[in-house]
Amino acid sequence: MTVMKTSMRNFFAHKGRMALSAIAVLLSVAFVCGTLVFTDTMSTTFDKLFAATSSDVTVSAKGASDSGETTADNGKPPVMPASVLGEVRKAQGVKSAEGAVFSTSVTVVDAGKDNLSPSSGAPTIVGGWNANEARTMKITSGAAPKDADQIMVDADTADKHDLKLGDEIGVISAVGTHTAKISGIADFTVTNPGAAIFYLDTKTAQQALVGESDVYTNVNVTAAAGVSDAQLKKNVTAELDGAFQVKTAKETADANQKDVAGFMNVMKYAMLGFAGIAFLVGIFLIINTFSMLVAQRTREIGLMRAIGSSRKQVNRSVLVEALLLGVVGSLLGVGAGVGLAIGLMKLMGQMGMELSTDDLTVAWTTPVVGLVLGVIVTVLAAYLPARRAGKISPMAALRDAGAPADAKAGWIRAAIGTVLTGTGGFALYLASEADKAKEGSLWLGLGIVLSLIGFVVIGPLLAGAVVRVLGAVLLRMFGPVGRMAERNALRNPRRTGATGAALMIGLALVACLSVVGSSMVASATDQLDKTVGTDFIIQSDRSQLITPQAVQAVKSSPDLAHVTEYKSTQADFTTPDGKTLKDTAITAADPTYATDLSTETVAGKLPDAYKADSMSVHEKFAKDHGIRLGSKIKVAFEDGSAADLTVRAITSSDVVIDAGSMYTSIATLAKYVPADKMPLDSLVFASAKDGRQDAAYTSLKSALHDYPQYIVRDQTDYKDALKDQIGQLLNMIYGLLALAIIVAILGVVNTLALSVVERTREIGLMRAIGLSRRQLRRMIRMESVVIALFGALLGLGLGMGWGATAQQLLALEGMGVLDIPWPTIIGVFISSAFVGLFAALIPAFRAGRMNVLNAIATE
Repeated sequence: MTVMKTSMRNFFAHKGRMALSAIAVLLSVAFVCGTLVFTDTMSTTFDKLFAATSSDVTVSAKGASDSGETTADNGKPPVMPASVLGEVRKAQGVKSAEGAVFSTSVTVVDAGKDNLSPSSGAPTIVGGWNANEARTMKITSGAAPKDADQIMVDADTADKHDLKLGDEIGVISAVGTHTAKISGIADFTVTNPGAAIFYLDTKTAQQALVGESDVYTNVNVTAAAGVSDAQLKKNVTAELDGAFQVKTAKETADANQKDVAGFMNVMKYAMLGFAGIAFLVGIFLIINTFSMLVAQRTREIGLMRAIGSSRKQVNRSVLVEALLLGVVGSLLGVGAGVGLAIGLMKLMGQMGMELSTDDLTVAWTTPVVGLVLGVIVTVLAAYLPARRAGKISPMAALRDAGAPADAKAGWIRAAIGTVLTGTGGFALYLASEADKAKEGSLWLGLGIVLSLIGFVVIGPLLAGAVVRVLGAVLLRMFGPVGRMAERNALRNPRRTGATGAALMIGLALVACLSVVGSSMVASATDQLDKTVGTDFIIQSDRSQLITPQAVQAVKSSPDLAHVTEYKSTQADFTTPDGKTLKDTAITAADPTYATDLSTETVAGKLPDAYKADSMSVHEKFAKDHGIRLGSKIKVAFEDGSAADLTVRAITSSDVVIDAGSMYTSIATLAKYVPADKMPLDSLVFASAKDGRQDAAYTSLKSALHDYPQYIVRDQTDYKDALKDQIGQLLNMIYGLLALAIIVAILGVVNTLALSVVERTREIGLMRAIGLSRRQLRRMIRMESVVIALFGALLGLGLGMGWGATAQQLLALEGMGVLDIPWPTIIGVFISSAFVGLFAALIPAFRAGRMNVLNAIATE
């Protein structure tokens, strides 16, 4: 009870000094709980949507994916004959059944040819209006489509694009473009996570999406009273003799949920990983806080020991304070986490993914995880300071309070840190020398962990050397004030090292990712310059295949020398070693592709692969299956017949663009695949006539005006797009790392604030002998800047080492250019100085306001 009373008294007596540590715990717990609530809410939203939209039993074509979406290479949804509907209705237990048609391989545009697809990456769905859709959609304006010139749109899409009744929109599919006017607007009765949905009448949908009458993509079946979904599935399957896919409502919902589960899991664990980094940084803040509080209470603890307190009691007293800090910070963090989740939902709404707070899901495990994690981390972080407090002897009561007991880092610590850092460096060296990326990645991970721990352990030893150099470069010019700032930073190397390490972790990751991202862009750009000989690349950023009409529009451009079509398909390969490889990718292109892309060959010539009944394979595939020039491979094309193709070229596996591709000609593909089953182009390449590049660029854009789903890029555009994609990914990662950096800044603020309290008497004496308030504030600011720059130097240096090693592994995959983004590195270093200045504002202001006489009188 005495220990608890003492702990409570100390906790509330120093609540101001604990506040920043509590904020660090709060932020970290909030990030964990916010992530869990946000992802659980997304799961709930999709579960409700899929459960509401799934009929009791759904029948779909064999070629459809598990979730029923389009998978065909010809850009059309897999279909089944309308006669299936009649057969389904004969099955026992069927109350009703209706045929449906839908496709996700579509683009919908307004009258101005502006794309109406969601910006969030959610699908655009066009289908026929039917009773199953009416279960989840309520017509709020106008009427459902009844004729070919009518279409209905969901209310969210209408609001986003300011669509109203009577507006004309166009549906662009593999079949062509179908235009219609909006006849109705329907609202969701469940939450729509951002998809854009358009409805035609069923007959029109058949023609607009498939180009055929009397076909359906699926049949929705409703069970009669008393018939379970499982029994109905069994009856329908028996009636159809297993010729089609048959799924219950639960199976359909599970398949749909599986499609989004991968994305949500990546998001969830990535965000939790960054929360873990924030917790790691917070540990340094908590250790520093309790270390300084223990040092400042040395005399008090000595008195407690003198009057009979045992080491265990003192130790427990500090740990109980940490427990209180963890509980308070974690409880606030759980509440803040729910608020953060709601904020993320609002942010996703701005990006196009609508999530309703009505579906907000807070599982009982979420607050438990937040509380347990926050408390455990806080108590563990306070263990070393608590242990140090327990070792304070009764004689410490005779010493001045706040005298640091660890002016220099111990030699044992230095030795351990050196060994860990050296071992980590050696692991990074082994990673850079690895022959295989998989093997090297293991060494890279080990090297990152060991070098990071090593730098943390050896930080106090490095602080002395680095701070002196920074002081000589930056602080000496400020005279005595600068020298005092330097000495203050050197006074307690362990504290300076821990404070700098907190900032080091976040900046090391920033530097590493910057180097990797910049090297990827530089390597891809280098590969483009070396290998891509075409002037223009035409493709869809939403992975839509290129329709024959669009290809014809490209070919009609008068300023082009040639156009190359590029198709991807699947086939079963039977190799010379007798193995059969199912669903192997093969690329069919025009012979001009050999000049559009200069792919290195290790045997034969690539143009020969485009001869009749010929193909190429890549080097690794050839070695694995004993293939040489002249070898025959039996290729059974998807939706076509089998062909014996002769290997005319073996390409290098050490490439970035089209790595692992195997080529044949479109003419060879057309020989074995019927015209109506031929896959659509995934890319089209175009080369301009000599001196006509600018004119060709303009004419191509004009030719594709009616096809806004496709983008024309020259090589400069393509490089910029690649850079933007990687840049957006890095910016998202930097945003997640910002939490760790914020916690690190709190650590600098807390260290300085507690340092000011610790040096109260010293500050009073300096003021008494003539140090002005301005000089005092400047001294504290410069001390903060040098600590921040110390952490930045360690972090950026360590991160660049990690990034350079990672690039060596990327070089094994063909990305051989190391590019250090010096503007980013220098910008981060300079920004760290401003971080130091910002962190010192409040401590410097408080120090400047101290009463001189009261400060001198402080014990």
